[in-house]
Amino acid sequence: MNLIGVIGGGTMGAGIAEVCAKSGSDVLVLETKREFADAAIERITSSIGRGVVKGKISQEDADAAIARVRVTLDVAEFADRELVIEAAPEVEAIKHDIFAELDDVVKPEAILATNTSSIPVIKIAAATKHPERVVGVHFFNPVPVMPLVEIISTLLTSAETAAAVTKYAGETLGKTTVQAGDRSGFIVNALLIPYLCQAIRMYDSGYATAEDIDAAMKGGCGYPMGPLTLCDTVGLDICLAAAESLYAEFAEPHFAPPALLRRMVDAGRLGRKSGRGFYDYS
Repeated sequence: MNLIGVIGGGTMGAGIAEVCAKSGSDVLVLETKREFADAAIERITSSIGRGVVKGKISQEDADAAIARVRVTLDVAEFADRELVIEAAPEVEAIKHDIFAELDDVVKPEAILATNTSSIPVIKIAAATKHPERVVGVHFFNPVPVMPLVEIISTLLTSAETAAAVTKYAGETLGKTTVQAGDRSGFIVNALLIPYLCQAIRMYDSGYATAEDIDAAMKGGCGYPMGPLTLCDTVGLDICLAAAESLYAEFAEPHFAPPALLRRMVDAGRLGRKSGRGFYDYS
């Protein structure tokens, strides 16, 4: 498996494209506008360049990796891809439309993977005529640094599909892989999101400051980052989407998004990427 397609060149898509290219794969990234395509190449080039500065990759290997990445605005160019990884916004309708289109473009034996962090994969696979070739491949941000990939098989995913993407993520990309059932949130977010939501509720109640909540969880549990800092890093809009997906799936109170989380997203306070979340990054 060497011809890889990535749908979306944002933070996650660019990171996935980078690790695939550095591992020797030929990578084609799909974007919707030329300015987005240019931004995707800049994202990938800058990230690989930082690796050179830090001594993690040689200039020669960096140049070779960058040369293996191409961005297109035409989905028809994905006809030769062996594995396509979708990294579009975490909106079920958007992903559904992408997979319906890909299903008509790629060859029958190609694997279609979604990087969704919380949407049940079968809902996306239902857009295709070949759901047996659809699988969840959930990377974590930042993709070049985080070692884990969750592999999610639906009730219809073939064993061959799951084995192929597990081998690619584990052996080619050098990631640690875990197998997860097709339930909203999978393993990591099913445990993480309720924790983050509870931290938001604690802060909103006035029980403790954001700084003290974060310091307590870092110092008391040995976590590298406190929950509210983590929310800001992930993006409050992403946290909200994951909580909504989990609550829709399980209807359990601890999965329900806190009202403060909704209001902060409404106000555009999304965390680091917007300059302000629970903390001010301006």
